[in-house]
Amino acid sequence: MVDWADGKACRPVFPLDIHLATPSLQLLEAQHLLRTTQHTLDDLNEFAAHHLRLRLANDSMSNYGEIDNGADVPGEMADIALTVRLLPQEDLVSPRSELHAATTQLDVFYPPNQVPLAEDISRRLRRSMKYAETYHLSFSLFTPGSRPSSWDIEAAVNEYVTPLLKALSPISDFTVDTQVQLYANFAPTAPKPEFDEAEAAWTLKKEDLSAFVNAAEWPLNPSIGNGPTINFVLYVPDPSQSPLIVKENRASSWIVPQWGGVFLLNTPLSTGDRTSDSNPAHLAQDSLGPAFMTFSHQLLTLLGTPSTPASLPLRLQTSIRIRAATLLLSASSTMGSLARLTESLPSIPIPATVATSVSTVLSHLGATCSHLKDGRFGAALASARVAEVEAERSFFEKSMVGQVYFPDEHKVAVYLPLLGPIGVPLVVGLLKEIKRIIAERKAKRAAAS
Repeated sequence: MVDWADGKACRPVFPLDIHLATPSLQLLEAQHLLRTTQHTLDDLNEFAAHHLRLRLANDSMSNYGEIDNGADVPGEMADIALTVRLLPQEDLVSPRSELHAATTQLDVFYPPNQVPLAEDISRRLRRSMKYAETYHLSFSLFTPGSRPSSWDIEAAVNEYVTPLLKALSPISDFTVDTQVQLYANFAPTAPKPEFDEAEAAWTLKKEDLSAFVNAAEWPLNPSIGNGPTINFVLYVPDPSQSPLIVKENRASSWIVPQWGGVFLLNTPLSTGDRTSDSNPAHLAQDSLGPAFMTFSHQLLTLLGTPSTPASLPLRLQTSIRIRAATLLLSASSTMGSLARLTESLPSIPIPATVATSVSTVLSHLGATCSHLKDGRFGAALASARVAEVEAERSFFEKSMVGQVYFPDEHKVAVYLPLLGPIGVPLVVGLLKEIKRIIAERKAKRAAAS
């Protein structure tokens, strides 16, 4: 357990399998290109835990979804991090690339007389929440008046959110709840929107956005159960203050770091019952589309998913590797803390359930490390999630927690005052009995002499 905590039992590595498809090159040319590119990547790789492994894919152009990975890893095949297709293109001055948004495939186009080398690593910024096994998503409709009072929330969630949650299911579990709150006004201390004649709109300053959410009066859901809540607020301003935008960039949405996101849905809306001085009574699914597309992007950001590249599968692959490593280190640290705790309190009882959990944790930590080394990142994350849950369960075992806060010294301090009234008469009686015995012996000796 201490070895895991000190990083001696496992050094996480991330072998990334990159498949190179070269349908227009001869086999010897493709092998030479692969070796040259591999040497270049090895020289440029500044992160020792990353092992970029290039492999030649088969040369069939008709079936790139089922490329032979040529893996030399026994058992399960390693995950394919990226498939690169090298395609010649006439009338091209310099190489260009095109990353597919829906797959982990990168097409590199190059002039027929030039063979391109690999390129790119992107930077990302994140405003993510701490990782949790389960997140609770709360979608709230707020309006300062009595309209709108209903929305097609179920259809919007099914169309825009549910597919994303399924893609994120290897990383975490999710629950969803919704609510509608009427007459939701700004906080009295919050700066009010100002009308900008040049923009012909009501505006909020960037520095005032943190005070927009009226946490004191709006019934926003707190954390439910063990997982944190991510709040998404759809605010429909009163027609007298519409359109409402952010002054500096004309944005209608923003992220509150480690909390959630806000979207301003301005009128007019294309609904049949709208009048000139009031919002519609109902928000149809089409009206909710822009807001929920924005919420989907905000969710990815809040979960720490990289903002680039455009391919969502590649971004999710990166998140899986990050989460697997994070949970591996977290569970290892918890094991070390538990080991040090038991060493500092030798008398603390270790229940059989804790011993079983520790055994499970160590087993899954070993499996996680093995999967990482073999490039099976999905399996590594699954094992790491089990290890994290069992590690937390063993560390916070109720019977052991009680012993931590009430060690033997505290028990003596608590019970000693209660033992005093009982012990004093016993001690006094014992002294009297000793004196009586001594007196009797002296009397016998005097009579004998």
